[in-house]
Amino acid sequence: MKLLSIHSDYIEYEAKKKAIKSAEDIKDKKNRLEECLTVFIAVEDIDEQNPDQAAELALQEIKKNCDKVKTNKVMLYPYAHLSPNLAKPDVAVTILKKLEQLVKKEKFIVIRAPFGWYKSFNISCKGHPLSELSSQLIPTKNNEESKEVVSEALKAEEKLKSYWYILDTNGKLVELNKFDFRKHENLKKFSYYEKEKDRNSAKEPAHIPLMKKLELVDYEPASDSGNLRYYPKGRLIKKLLEEYVNDKVIQYGGVEVETPIMYDIKHPTLERYLNKFPARQYQIASDKRTFFLRFAACFGQFLMAKDAIISYKHLPLKLYELTRYSFRREQSGELSGLRRLRAFTMPDVHALCADMKQATSEYKIRLNLCLDTLKGVGIKPKDFEVGLRITEDFYKENKDLVQHIMKKINKPILVEMWKDRKFYFLLKYEFNFIDSVNKAAALSTDQIDVENGESYDIKFTDKNNEQKHPIILHCSPSGAIERVIYTILEMQAKKMEKGGIGSFPLWLAPTQVRIIPVATENHLKKCEQIAKDIFGHNIRTDVDDREESLGKKIRKAGQDWIPYTLVIGDNELKSKKFQVRVRGAKEPTTMTQVQLVKEIQKHTNGFPFKQLPLPMLLSKRPLFSSFQ
Repeated sequence: MKLLSIHSDYIEYEAKKKAIKSAEDIKDKKNRLEECLTVFIAVEDIDEQNPDQAAELALQEIKKNCDKVKTNKVMLYPYAHLSPNLAKPDVAVTILKKLEQLVKKEKFIVIRAPFGWYKSFNISCKGHPLSELSSQLIPTKNNEESKEVVSEALKAEEKLKSYWYILDTNGKLVELNKFDFRKHENLKKFSYYEKEKDRNSAKEPAHIPLMKKLELVDYEPASDSGNLRYYPKGRLIKKLLEEYVNDKVIQYGGVEVETPIMYDIKHPTLERYLNKFPARQYQIASDKRTFFLRFAACFGQFLMAKDAIISYKHLPLKLYELTRYSFRREQSGELSGLRRLRAFTMPDVHALCADMKQATSEYKIRLNLCLDTLKGVGIKPKDFEVGLRITEDFYKENKDLVQHIMKKINKPILVEMWKDRKFYFLLKYEFNFIDSVNKAAALSTDQIDVENGESYDIKFTDKNNEQKHPIILHCSPSGAIERVIYTILEMQAKKMEKGGIGSFPLWLAPTQVRIIPVATENHLKKCEQIAKDIFGHNIRTDVDDREESLGKKIRKAGQDWIPYTLVIGDNELKSKKFQVRVRGAKEPTTMTQVQLVKEIQKHTNGFPFKQLPLPMLLSKRPLFSSFQ
């Protein structure tokens, strides 16, 4: 069954004529419901194997969505266009009637539109992020249990008793409700966001219109929610970030591997791990087995390490993979552009350590790796808040390590403490960015895992020739690549809100130099040659050769966030000096071509370089986004 739920100001319909012979008999051809959840429903052929469960699954989804949008009114609206695989009409009507009864028993006000009729309808959608929620529900056969596996960790996280503190810069733990947040507004937002665990957003964050307007990323309506399409400029930025993080991890000593994206959900070791990780999985049936899509690189790396012959001399062993993609089946109301999605690119570097002393020492080194990685994309400690999760006993034994993390960040951090260990780690930190709608998204993270070395039967030979299980550190030095783009865009949106000018870090700008000929017919060829010369120094350069006025071309360069814009006419060609419009500067700067190249290289040396993502001439480029 497929559902499309719309939080509606109202919906009204009129049944015009029968669409099929077996259409329901009806008394009232017209109806209207206000302030309701409109649920468009396609009953599918797979629902025929267990009609009662299909109706029950739909009921649970409707209850959940009604709770999210705070309504007790429901319009059930048969809508065959949601699926090409429809159930037989008699089965569909049976399921819809059953669903109607179930929803009424829950004390909802319910109207069910008639099945099998051509109907006209008018609907007004509320227009907030939770107002449109889609889902696909798959019942099991009558003699089977549901195949969806919800991890024990996810269940435990919902019930877990946490103790919340702020660790201040004096090293003192202060209870959350007693901390003075007057100089730490973002920390306050982050702390209560984490404590209340409300991931739903009442409005759209600023990066979403920006990612569309700049032709970077957009939703893919033909895919599952939370799976995005990347236009050429967005793919370039993502590719540069991937290579940048790769280089950072390899320099740190990462040993790069590649592992599968799906694993048997009943594999004995993996099943235990799933129940220790609080995430929802995509599941796939194949060859009479059920597989899950990975949500991290842990499984493949750990299984690889289990089969390896490892000595204490090899430790810490730093296994690394940039997963394209990892998958988490986040709830639909939580999905939000590049902040929270279901398919993401995650750099994942694990370190196998001999003992806790080596693990804590390596943990400090990796903290520097995380800070340095974010610094290269313009994200500094002032831009994020730190959340640290720890067991009480480990905190008491390792206060120096926790203090070290706080001092590196040099500002108060949030601490969530547990009496007992419920997950596989004793300590975990995350760098969290607070966005335009006051929601947090984790970037860099590292964990001290004391369980999976044994769970996966990973062994190393110690100095005494004895077999031991390693302690494993789990680190993503940047967090998901998509979230790095999200953070950059959100930071620029905040800057623009205060009257500033949005821009990318120079090495990430899809076009770094734009050349605008004063008169296309007279200056274009010379401008093309200059562009090729500058491009030869690994600087992405394009030329605006469109049949537009000079003013429009200059405005277009601003809309595209071009860092350096050159307007070239007779005077510039003769003097070989250019008036360079530097993004963010009030007045143009006079530079020669050599000076311009040196200026750009000064800011881009040490960072990856890729070719232009589109043709050099703007007239040759299609428009990828209609959000203009």
